Amino acid sequence: MCEISIIVPVYNVEQYLEKCVDSILNQTFKDFELILVDDGSPDNSGAICDQYAEKDSRVRVIHKENGGLSDARNAGIEAARGKYLGFIDSDDYIAEDMYELLYKNIIRENADLSICGIYDVYKENAPKILPEFRKVCTKGEMIKMILEAKLVSVHAVNKLYKRDIFKTIRYPVGIITEDAAIIFQVLDRCKKIIVDTNQKYFYFHRDESISSKKFSISDLDTIEVWKINEEWISKNYPLFKNEVHTRVCWANFIVLDKLVLSDKTEEAKNISKSIRKFLLNNFSFIMSNDRLTKGRKISLIFLLFGTTMYKLPVKYQYNLLKIKN
Repeated sequence: MCEISIIVPVYNVEQYLEKCVDSILNQTFKDFELILVDDGSPDNSGAICDQYAEKDSRVRVIHKENGGLSDARNAGIEAARGKYLGFIDSDDYIAEDMYELLYKNIIRENADLSICGIYDVYKENAPKILPEFRKVCTKGEMIKMILEAKLVSVHAVNKLYKRDIFKTIRYPVGIITEDAAIIFQVLDRCKKIIVDTNQKYFYFHRDESISSKKFSISDLDTIEVWKINEEWISKNYPLFKNEVHTRVCWANFIVLDKLVLSDKTEEAKNISKSIRKFLLNNFSFIMSNDRLTKGRKISLIFLLFGTTMYKLPVKYQYNLLKIKN
């Protein structure tokens, strides 16, 4: 038995894995087990996991057939022995006191969930430092903050959870928007959440080039998950219906961005038409929405003239991002 089980899904990350694992093993908080879930990695990642297990008794390794990130996390949840659960992605890393901060906060406030801040890390630029904010929240307050996505995100990885939260919750296998798919189920099982936006998690963006933005059919999961979230929020927290509808619009923008930067198959053309119709039907909502950026509103005006025109501001923004990062 230990206080925290830290679950790390591992797949094809041999060049990043040691930095990730070392940052966990060097934590100032010591009472944890580290569960490395080798999700059928074709590279040397599985062997690296075994080497760590030989050197440190806190490390446990699960080798399994490839099932994706959600399946690997679920395997870790099933094997966990800690009172609390944490998740880390294997190409990221954490500050040495991240779990000390999360644990002290969750104990001090007798909370169900503890959250810290995230650094977005790119290859060449220094991480952006964000304002610090600390608050004990109800689940309703946290749902609103997650929807607004200003101080707190849907990410699973910068959080410490009471294990009981996951008694009946598992990550949905086979979709790419797994964090957003369960975040409101998680919050619904919390009475008290402590958020401290002191940035302790380093989220590494491997590639922000235009080529990494190409569309695949799985990108539609983003829209579908947020549509499902909208139904749940509208039923259980109707005060936040505008906030969640904003996220549905955002999801459609994100997918359309990828579509217009990709090769035009017949299927992609039909999907683009459907998303264009949705966004134009929400024209007034989007243009009057102070949560959506000026750039999004400009791109919507371009969309009035078709997806070919819409591609112009999208390509400009992603080229700008490529130059910056």
